Amino acid sequence: MIIESCAPTRVDLAGGTIDIPPLFLFHEDAATVNFAVDLMAHCRIETRDDDKIVIESIDRAEKFETSLGKISQLKDELRLELLSKLVYFFKPEVGFTITTKSEAPAGAGLGGSSTLNIACIGALNRLVGNRYTPDKFIPIAANVETQVIKVPAGFQDYYSAQYGGAACIHFRPDGIEREALDFDTKTLEERIVVCYTGEPRNSGTNNWEITKRHIDGDVKTFVVFEGIRDTSLNLREALLANDWIKTGEILKAAHPQRKSLSPNITTPQMNLLIKKAENNGAIATKVCGAGGGGCIAFFCEEGRKNDVEKVLAKELEAEVLQWNLCKEGLTVKEL
Repeated sequence: MIIESCAPTRVDLAGGTIDIPPLFLFHEDAATVNFAVDLMAHCRIETRDDDKIVIESIDRAEKFETSLGKISQLKDELRLELLSKLVYFFKPEVGFTITTKSEAPAGAGLGGSSTLNIACIGALNRLVGNRYTPDKFIPIAANVETQVIKVPAGFQDYYSAQYGGAACIHFRPDGIEREALDFDTKTLEERIVVCYTGEPRNSGTNNWEITKRHIDGDVKTFVVFEGIRDTSLNLREALLANDWIKTGEILKAAHPQRKSLSPNITTPQMNLLIKKAENNGAIATKVCGAGGGGCIAFFCEEGRKNDVEKVLAKELEAEVLQWNLCKEGLTVKEL
């Protein structure tokens, strides 16, 4: 049996970090806004005639093998830790090779690890006979990833990976709800540049520092998160109205708001790229994910996307990513 799965990464436009439990419980009507992009995470499983389990990551150029009889040892395996813990969780009863790869750069801030998580869960669940219904995938992903990063995992990335499209994710005491956003996504594609800075980042560390400060009762942090919540809700309204002037204004105001949370949101390299982009047609800057490296999304003046891409492409370490909004989420197929 051969199983292949893939899922899209995402660009987060508003609400980042407020999706981490328990933070969203402290801010009524907490929400995030993001859209899926076709920089996919892939998982391939091929069953074997022996009892071997072979785990391989093409991106990390790492591979190791174990056996069905030693599957319990994967619980504490540090090599390819996310994959190891997922295999341990599902405990397949047949030998297999699992191979993963991602089209997004490592540490890009595009939700790559969460997306790979969903892709692997889809494939492993098929391998064990669809043990879980799809509504269980996101809780499983969040819980296993928390075991890996050892701090609470945010939820928004799993929704873009599983469902695709543009969405507002609402966080409430009675649960999390994904609202698909119906607006002119073609204009969004025509006005957003996504640039990889050349500097990977560690979202778990950066987000946990902010989360801990919030939980410890820092008043300034609480007020900033109230603003982050409001930014998400206002952006949702602007997108649904196809109000691109308002969209630009909201995103522009959100960047300094976000930077007030931590001096590590941007680096000198990121600041250089931001200055060049804003001098050549970028209206607003959105640091993707937790910041401190990774990708930056720039919302551009109408007709200026190409100008922004050209000036950023001249920077030696930067890479302008080519992307399209991905309307489909997780797909799993047997070959």
